[in-house]
Amino acid sequence: MSYSAYELLALLIVTSGVILQTWVGIGFGLLAAPLLYLIDPAYIPAPILILGFFLSFLLVLNSQNKVSWRRVLPAIIARFPGSLCGAMLLVAVPAYMLSLLFGSMLLVAVGVSLRTCKVTITPVNLCIGGFFSGLVGTVTSVGGPPIALVYQEENRITARNELAVFFLIGTPISIFFLAVQGSVALSDVMLSLKMLPGVFIGFGCAHVWDSRINTSSAKSALLVISSASALVVLYKGVCGWLAV
Repeated sequence: MSYSAYELLALLIVTSGVILQTWVGIGFGLLAAPLLYLIDPAYIPAPILILGFFLSFLLVLNSQNKVSWRRVLPAIIARFPGSLCGAMLLVAVPAYMLSLLFGSMLLVAVGVSLRTCKVTITPVNLCIGGFFSGLVGTVTSVGGPPIALVYQEENRITARNELAVFFLIGTPISIFFLAVQGSVALSDVMLSLKMLPGVFIGFGCAHVWDSRINTSSAKSALLVISSASALVVLYKGVCGWLAV
């Protein structure tokens, strides 16, 4: 399998995003989505969602602690209507508006990640987080921040494992609704398969380097990169809007 220079760059971005999510619990979509969108909009949203599913599978498979599947259930159920709304929104807007929407949602996601307000893990909060994760995740492939906000006071390992369960089941829901709306093609699957080695490489590297990394610094770097990328995407959307 041969890779162009841009595809190698995309593979590096995927690998970096996987490393961050394996450490922090979120971050794959938040880092990879805006950067890959700048390389080729075709990476958004289906290919990143497919790659995110494989990453969640690896995280759940590798989990050494017992995961409370029942506790995550309200968020998973709420992901259904959120994903449906996201899929309907995705097919209803023109390309330049999608760039504006994508960039704006990414900045909101970054803002949510920076919030330090205390949110307890209750069925209601899980439903709210699950709904907005489905909505934003289906449109932008960045569904982590809304649900991660609910888990911010939880132990890092527990949060990472339960978020992995949520995405393992929730991501196929988004993919399903996108497919129903005609937004998933064979080319998306092939693009995902080409980037799949980055998931395995990133997952392996994350475990090798785990004890050497300050997760707080990694998350800060993630948010800076994501914000800058979102601003560039917004700029492209504004240019497209002015050209109409």
